[in-house]
Amino acid sequence: MINLENNLFLNEISNIIKSDADETKTHTVLIVDDEINNLQLLRRTLRGKYNILTASNGKDGLDVLKEHLDEVSIIVSDHKMPVMEGTEFLEHANKLAPDVIKILLTGFSDIEILTDAVNKCNLFQYVLKPYDPEEIVKVVENGICKFNCVSSKSVILKDLRELFYKTIKSISAALDAKDPYTHGHSLRVTLYSLMLSKELNLDEKQLEEIETAGLLHDIGKIAIPQSILCKPGKLTDEEFEVMKSHPENSEKLILSIKNLRGISNWLKTHHERWDGRGYPDNLAGESIPISARIIAIADTYDAMTSTRSYRKALSHEVAMAEIEKCAGSQFDPHLASVFVRIQDSIKAAQENPEQYYSQYSYLQKEINFGIY
Repeated sequence: MINLENNLFLNEISNIIKSDADETKTHTVLIVDDEINNLQLLRRTLRGKYNILTASNGKDGLDVLKEHLDEVSIIVSDHKMPVMEGTEFLEHANKLAPDVIKILLTGFSDIEILTDAVNKCNLFQYVLKPYDPEEIVKVVENGICKFNCVSSKSVILKDLRELFYKTIKSISAALDAKDPYTHGHSLRVTLYSLMLSKELNLDEKQLEEIETAGLLHDIGKIAIPQSILCKPGKLTDEEFEVMKSHPENSEKLILSIKNLRGISNWLKTHHERWDGRGYPDNLAGESIPISARIIAIADTYDAMTSTRSYRKALSHEVAMAEIEKCAGSQFDPHLASVFVRIQDSIKAAQENPEQYYSQYSYLQKEINFGIY
């Protein structure tokens, strides 16, 4: 029978997080156990090296984890507990914090329970009761080593993501700088492409690829002479043929980069037309990748609403009317209708592209929020 003192203690730890916080300790261990003596033993055993958080059952353990999600490195949980058993708690905890190391304490060597725990909870190790405190210390130390390895890998991946993103943006800016009239063109095309893509409810993987393709869609213009890119008047037939080579140049350049091969065909096809009268391969309809169809609309809109060496910018309204007019011939009619439908948002983005880009960029969010 649990006495009154123990009841009061249980109530206290069920509602209040017990934390032995020390700024000099770099790791936090969450201990979840309904047995007071076990909880106190584990706490005494580990608090010399780690910050400690406790809970008396799985439900409270989840509440503590949610509140301290960025702090917890390891969870040590008993299996047999009221309200929510250890394996169920660790399964939920794994969804919240997959990288946190999970250790299960159990008095049963039931193979089904252990198999369930390993498969569903991403269990690092289980410890059979009764256990020696030194055994727990060693298991937790090993868990910390694994946590540090995973964290280091995550930081490296995040740094690589950031390098990739900055490199892509730098290449994009360098391309636009070749022609003073196209300053910011690639970023705006990417922004409009993302806005249209999100309206179409494309998944995150597609958004990431479309953003990369948008930033690099004109990379093939590196091979186009400045005299043609910046010519103030109409291009001759010969000059236009040279200009038309940039989509294929883009594909060739990107094919040499393993991680970007998947988008190379999108760059090649962004000047194809819905009616088959585009270039370089006269593709038509849905044989043109949807990403290229999206970028084609965004590219055309930005070209019309930007001042170029051979003409002044057209108004937003005139550009939208032209896109609506060319739906079904130059553009995918469905995509064009969606683009026209969100024209108020497009106009606002056109007036302040940098601000809007930070809201719509998927690659930038990956860096800022640590998605990898």
